[in-house]
Amino acid sequence: MTFHFIFADKEEQRTKKTKNSPSCLGYPVSIFFIVVNEFCERFSYYGMKAVLVLYFKYFIGWDNDLSTTIYHTFVALCYLTPILGAIIADSWLGKFKTIVYLSIVYTIGQVIMAISAIHDITDTNRDGTPDNMTFHTAMSMLGLMLIALGTGGIKPCVAAFGGDQFEEHQEKQRSTFFSIFYLSINAGSLLSTLITPILRAQECGIYSKQSCFPLAFGVPAALMVVALIVFIAGHSMYIMESPKGNILLRVMKCIGFAIKNRFNHRSKQHPKREHWMDWAEEKYDKLLIAQVKMVLKVLFLYIPLPMFWALFDQQGSRWTLQATTMDGNFGAFIIQPDQMQIVNPILIVIMVPIMDSAVYPLIKKCHINFTPLRRMTVGMLLAALAFVAAALLQIQIDQTMPNFPSSSQIQVKFLNLENTSVPVEVEGQEPFAVPGFDVSSNNDTSNLNIFSKSWKTIIKRKVTNGCLLNDGHFWHYKQLGKANFTIVNEEGQTCHYILQLGFGSSYTVLIPSTFSFGESVSHNIKAIQDIEPNGIHMAWQVIQYFLMTCGEVVFSVTGLDFSYAQAPSNMKSVLQAGWLLTVAVGNIIVLIVAEAGSLPDQWAEYVLFASLLVAVSIIFAVMAYFYTYMDPMEIEAKFMELDPEEKKRKELGMTTKDNLARFGRFIEFDMVKTSVKVAMCHSHLRWCYCRWDLFMSI
Repeated sequence: MTFHFIFADKEEQRTKKTKNSPSCLGYPVSIFFIVVNEFCERFSYYGMKAVLVLYFKYFIGWDNDLSTTIYHTFVALCYLTPILGAIIADSWLGKFKTIVYLSIVYTIGQVIMAISAIHDITDTNRDGTPDNMTFHTAMSMLGLMLIALGTGGIKPCVAAFGGDQFEEHQEKQRSTFFSIFYLSINAGSLLSTLITPILRAQECGIYSKQSCFPLAFGVPAALMVVALIVFIAGHSMYIMESPKGNILLRVMKCIGFAIKNRFNHRSKQHPKREHWMDWAEEKYDKLLIAQVKMVLKVLFLYIPLPMFWALFDQQGSRWTLQATTMDGNFGAFIIQPDQMQIVNPILIVIMVPIMDSAVYPLIKKCHINFTPLRRMTVGMLLAALAFVAAALLQIQIDQTMPNFPSSSQIQVKFLNLENTSVPVEVEGQEPFAVPGFDVSSNNDTSNLNIFSKSWKTIIKRKVTNGCLLNDGHFWHYKQLGKANFTIVNEEGQTCHYILQLGFGSSYTVLIPSTFSFGESVSHNIKAIQDIEPNGIHMAWQVIQYFLMTCGEVVFSVTGLDFSYAQAPSNMKSVLQAGWLLTVAVGNIIVLIVAEAGSLPDQWAEYVLFASLLVAVSIIFAVMAYFYTYMDPMEIEAKFMELDPEEKKRKELGMTTKDNLARFGRFIEFDMVKTSVKVAMCHSHLRWCYCRWDLFMSI
């Protein structure tokens, strides 16, 4: 009797809350808090992620390979933690508390990332370079781990929580909500990928001006604070469901028991069973076992899929680094290297309706059986073709790049500020002469074969008239465009010098010993171009982005549809967890290749990835050829052909004992009925969110 009253009280509270929940235009007001929260969270994630690899390279000082490795390690963690988040929400805290607690962790991580990018914290000598890089590295790694836990943990919860706010008769409103929810994901991604690179390109600092990574990370951190506040603000309006148990854990336990039972009965005296999962029949019902078999059949097809994500997610790492060696000047506007990633979501918005309304119907009219698995194979081949395009582009870029010293060389630059040539002799090298300042060529460079790598400038003669650059540095990095330098002397006289810079260019500005202040003082200053501006335009990257986006639309969207159609009714979320796992494994593949690979040229690595994906595509095509499409509802129906009472109990997942009183059976029947409906709804909604989130990129 006690159980009955507790149950009735919960149902009464839920009904009362539903009735009193305010609405606007037929929609629960609570969903507007959820949509705003999602927009801010996606802005925060994609904004931080857009500039992350450049932060590693230019602030921390890592090389391309290590920057790529850490970047993909972070992305892999972001796709491993959703499984943890789903288990916590469904089995312990519930969706609301899971979102709030992990959002707090998420926000702390973003704030730590912003703090880690402030170079003035450890710049004690105020030279623009942090003196304790270990502190900045440790802070950034801590921030990224917290962000991965937060964004991954809330990923399977937010959309499902939004779906909980609707009643059963609000199917139309729920469908519209998911459209708006998807729009908020797109809007957050597009705006953040556009804005944060612009913020990074600014110069900021207390003692010295550097690329403004603190602002580029700080704005996403602020948006995450807003997301958390907005979500909590709607607390009183939410309909909250208590945890009902996680189907993923039940599936894992069923598989584990089957393996254990099979191992315990491995001797020949025990008769073989049709499928190894049949060894779970001693503990689990046949319906659950049949559903697990269907899931495992689809998961087997997932084995080759990580290779696609290994290529796809390099848009934010290798392709962004490639863009740093290209010219982003489009005349009317300038594109930063990390802004090129915005091409992908823009093309997605364009390509999805084209594929659905034009390409697929045209293929159907041509009587071509373009099955989902064949579409996925084509998508993988398109991604491989995108990397072939990237390799061809990289070959062209390499031809315009300067000849940098190898790992066993250093580069020494001799500057002669006298008017006559100066002979130089270096041990083990041929003698050469460094031309004087008035000669057309004012410098000479030589690669010396030693066992360390550095860049060193040797000045033949110091400037003796007391002129210094206003920031006191011989080396100064400026953004693209006009660089304005101010030269001052001890008496306060000034000279303004303007130098036009191009993408990737490097200049040495020489101030001669005869320098004197006057009207035409800037004519005495000479800029020597050490490295020419990037000669290949960023617009060429659009080709590879187009091919990759076409591959994503054909592969990702179709794959999720296929997974959903082939999954049992109550195990949609299990397959989505498997799908997210393939993304994580794909990123792990990239970091392994980046660290273990010893290819000397970047184009060769692109070709390697393309070749691996082609090989995997062939394997996948063979697997798809032998795959038999299933009808989960038909298979499930075979195991539900029991007596009426038992059939009803199986459908609702009841576990009552036979000696329960009639009244007790009615109460438990009513409770489980509600629980199953919610669980199925949650499973479906979680799939919707994963689909849209992956569809963006993510």
